[in-house]
Amino acid sequence: MTWHDIRDPKDPLLDELARQYNLHPLHIEDCRNRNQAAKIEPMNDYLFIVLKPVDLKEDHTLQIADLDFFIGKDRIITVQEHQCQNATDSLNKVKQTPNLRPDEIFYRVMDNIVDAYEPILDRASDRIDEMEDLALANPDPSMLEDVFDLKRVLIQLRRLLANTRDVVGHLLRNEFPLVRQELAPFLRDVYDHLVRNLDLIEIHRDLLTGTTELYLSSVANRTNQVMKVLTVFGTIATPALVITGLYGMNLKYLPFIESPHSWAIVIGMIVLVSVLVLAVLKRWRML
Repeated sequence: MTWHDIRDPKDPLLDELARQYNLHPLHIEDCRNRNQAAKIEPMNDYLFIVLKPVDLKEDHTLQIADLDFFIGKDRIITVQEHQCQNATDSLNKVKQTPNLRPDEIFYRVMDNIVDAYEPILDRASDRIDEMEDLALANPDPSMLEDVFDLKRVLIQLRRLLANTRDVVGHLLRNEFPLVRQELAPFLRDVYDHLVRNLDLIEIHRDLLTGTTELYLSSVANRTNQVMKVLTVFGTIATPALVITGLYGMNLKYLPFIESPHSWAIVIGMIVLVSVLVLAVLKRWRML
């Protein structure tokens, strides 16, 4: 068994192998063009499979790579389109196990790539918990941007996982001579992991929707509290405005207008009426 591990799709070795093993030109083009969907295409004497390893960067965005496989009877060619730590680690880990068949190499690399999706979902779950606590304690407008960024990550993951699930399902439903039936239980295990991760993504998306609603509710409650305080202040200030407005009209027949203590009397009236308004509001449980 021969394993050609190509880490740069522009490597001339890929062209030599294409001529040597009669690889389809469109498959070589797919290896050199990024952003391919995860897929499987059977040919006469080999299988062409594209997988999508990912890395989660520090800014909570996904770095998506393409890892291509040409699986033959006694050979396998892997093409890593650009540097991705997950893909590199998976390839290096499998290389440490000798005497593997091409289909076993493919399964082990795919299993490592699929296993790497779960820690990303765990980090997304932790991030959602933090957002929920923040939405209750201190809702901030920047939080909505974080929610939408995380939703975008989950949408990307869902697309990758769904396509990879279709690849594994295609391997399980069809009999490819290059993939032995002994691998079927292991492929079903990978399929189960993909289905479980897809379910987790749907749960996380529902939680994010709930977090957004919780944020909007918290903002609305804070606005209501502010409006309540302003309404109470306006209600308390209304008697003072009425009294000062009346005595500011310079009418001769107002009570205590001729008294030398009129200023103190008016202030006392304002304080008394304000206290009465406060008592009424408290009795009505508006405070």
